[in-house]
Amino acid sequence: MKLATLVRGSVFAVAAASLAACGGNNRPPEIKQYTDDMAFRISAVPAPPVAEIMTVFKVVVLDRATGQPIQHGQGRIFATSQEHAQTGDGLAEGPEVGTYYAHVRFPVAGDWAIGLQFRRDSTSKLVRTQDWQQEVLRAPPLGQSTDTNKR
Repeated sequence: MKLATLVRGSVFAVAAASLAACGGNNRPPEIKQYTDDMAFRISAVPAPPVAEIMTVFKVVVLDRATGQPIQHGQGRIFATSQEHAQTGDGLAEGPEVGTYYAHVRFPVAGDWAIGLQFRRDSTSKLVRTQDWQQEVLRAPPLGQSTDTNKR
């Protein structure tokens, strides 16, 4: 009896892990970035981004010491491809406290270096997180879905 229970438990664990790996939680993956006094949780939709399709970046900004959301900040996301194409957008405050949004259209597919600059308010120093690498997928042929979950 114990062996059957163990096997059922193992099958359930493998199934749950497979479901999670297939995107069962429907949440885009987050990138975590830090400065000396702030923490950032960054996600993008679609994830990964697709060339020529608008990507919406959601950036949650928290005070690193207290964990409290930072409101009324200012910042931007910017990106450069290996071929030196550039894009970016300013962060606009969203309806959720401490959450900001940027809309970025990547003109070409490939590997991009993405950076984030932010300041708490207009009197604070602008700080930059560490850049991260992001793959941008090719745009689908005309007439095909841009839903990255169907690829």
